[in-house]
Amino acid sequence: MLITLPAHFDGKKICLDEPFNLLPNTKLIVTIIPEENIIKTDNHHEGWLNLSEQRLVDAYGANEPEYSSNLLKEVNPDFEGR
Repeated sequence: MLITLPAHFDGKKICLDEPFNLLPNTKLIVTIIPEENIIKTDNHHEGWLNLSEQRLVDAYGANEPEYSSNLLKEVNPDFEGR
């Protein structure tokens, strides 16, 4: 199970913003969020949603090519199409 915890770097170490019991040698993935990508808000959840939306716009922008269904190797019989 993946768990996301807010944290910050205090200049010397990474600090969790809320208490969480970690066992020694627990594997972690740290994501650095550039300051220009952080939308200032009092609501951390809203900020994360806005950042996610920005990344989705980047990934699925206007320049994303349309792929035809003839490129499919196997058709999903349960897919109803658009």
